[in-house]
Amino acid sequence: MARRLSLQDFLASHKHVVQVALTRVRGSSPRETGTCMFVAAEGLWGTIGGGQLEYIAIDHARRMLKQDVISDTLDVPLGPEIGQCCGGRVEMSLAQMRQADCEDAIARQQAEEQALPHVYVMGAGHVGRALADLFQHMPVRCILIDQRAEELALCHADVEIRQSAIPEIDIATAPAGSAFVVLTHDHALDFLLASAVLQRGDAGYVGLIGSATKREKFRRWCRDHCDGLGTDRLICPIGAGGSRDKRPSVIAAFVAAEVIADLTSETAASAPARGTDLPDTGKQPDAEGDTAGAISR
Repeated sequence: MARRLSLQDFLASHKHVVQVALTRVRGSSPRETGTCMFVAAEGLWGTIGGGQLEYIAIDHARRMLKQDVISDTLDVPLGPEIGQCCGGRVEMSLAQMRQADCEDAIARQQAEEQALPHVYVMGAGHVGRALADLFQHMPVRCILIDQRAEELALCHADVEIRQSAIPEIDIATAPAGSAFVVLTHDHALDFLLASAVLQRGDAGYVGLIGSATKREKFRRWCRDHCDGLGTDRLICPIGAGGSRDKRPSVIAAFVAAEVIADLTSETAASAPARGTDLPDTGKQPDAEGDTAGAISR
């Protein structure tokens, strides 16, 4: 699988780098205060939101490198003057990085990565692998879990792959606020895993692939076998965005959007607190035939 370039690798491969940091944001802006981007003569790591704002910052940073300017500031209105229509205003600092600056930036980035919410995809079938393909690009730590090595081997996404004979242990040891998407090859296992997640009581998202009929069967199963465990927090069907398309990639797109919306909402207890300290410078088919056209998961 392809490995994403880390900030540490980027800084190690470029001798001269300018750090661009948003120091003040007024009104509407593509990114928030504290966002950083790193610019080299022939490389770039991170983003401050794209568009003309980012183009101006990159161009200015590279002129600083050519002219050996140590530090500078920019104050950019996000209006027709630069061909953007956000309507806000952004102030940023630009500074060539010393060794200590590089070490501080790497430490901050690693801390942010450690604080990312975990997303456990319980099942490496077609939809599970499609979810891994999407989550690899998102600000989460995705863990794809299955008992079947042959299914895990088909995943080429840059996520953690974990073969687990007893996935209930993975659920029990997951950090508080984690998201869980349960879509194994076996309904009985689905029920066991989904109930284990609900019993934790601290998940940021609990989703179970299936139909409304499967949800009702699971509710009754929890009532009879889990001491009346409530299922109100369960999302089932998952990714019910109104599409009738049951291809794995389409289902995964709706589910990923649902998970990220929950994890990044204002009230999500699991949302990582992003540091603002600046540098000093539809229904799914299931095996019971509850929806038409069952697919392999």
